[in-house]
Amino acid sequence: MHNFLILAMFASLMLLSTDTRAADWRVPSLEDTVYMHTEEGLVIIELATFMAPAHAQRFRQLIKEGFYDGLPFYRVIDGFVVQAGDAANTKKTEHRSPLEPEFTRATSEQSTFVSVQRPALLAPETGYLHGFSAGRDPESKQEWLLHCPGVVAMARATEANTATTDFYVVIGQAPRHLDRNMSVFGRVLYGMDTLQRIKRGKRDQGGVISEPSLQSKIEWAKLANDIPLTERFAIQVATGTAEQTQNRLQAARSLDNPFYVFKGDGNRPIDLCYYQTQVKVVAPTSVQPDA
Repeated sequence: MHNFLILAMFASLMLLSTDTRAADWRVPSLEDTVYMHTEEGLVIIELATFMAPAHAQRFRQLIKEGFYDGLPFYRVIDGFVVQAGDAANTKKTEHRSPLEPEFTRATSEQSTFVSVQRPALLAPETGYLHGFSAGRDPESKQEWLLHCPGVVAMARATEANTATTDFYVVIGQAPRHLDRNMSVFGRVLYGMDTLQRIKRGKRDQGGVISEPSLQSKIEWAKLANDIPLTERFAIQVATGTAEQTQNRLQAARSLDNPFYVFKGDGNRPIDLCYYQTQVKVVAPTSVQPDA
């Protein structure tokens, strides 16, 4: 049975790549992949270690420690974010020291930034970094990740260096005013529908859910390395240079679908949050995807 499951997983990987060029897709590394099971189902996150190495490492440390297991989503605003962690600061951990901000990084000559447009809607330039929607300022030579739906970032207080353990995921309209103001360290690859089922708070209360019985909980979180091989999902992420990515961008500029009556001049600005790189996911045969 064990051999059969492994063969099934390899078959799934083959199915993911048979209709595309191999160079158009990448497989997230195990050390940058997080499985988080909530009361509503499974969420899989890819960490952006290339952009926020200290925040990504903190997340790994807390996961290895079991810190998030049993903690709630205590602030949930419909159309905005779900925020989780230890709001009361009562759970013991060796990893609660404040983190220095990682809002941006210096653009180097080795940067893999794939430019899409310049100027862009809310940045001097937008494109892709390692499959994440990103912004760049050629003048200041800084680049950063955009606050698109599915983005994972550390929560903080007013001061820039106050992030410690709590995190949030964008579940609604992209709050781009947070670009370069928060440390983005990941992106949801699977399970956005799961996050949409998390119990909401009231907007007039800032989305805070103070009653424990009304909070959705994180059951457990693990790094992919700690997930049995037969229970890992086969995941591929399209690159910024992938043929299908470029085709989608061209279709967005030209609005060539017959549905569109007003098509503009064929060179309209593109919201990269609406055209994030696509993800292919195949569940292992040993796991039934959450309904």
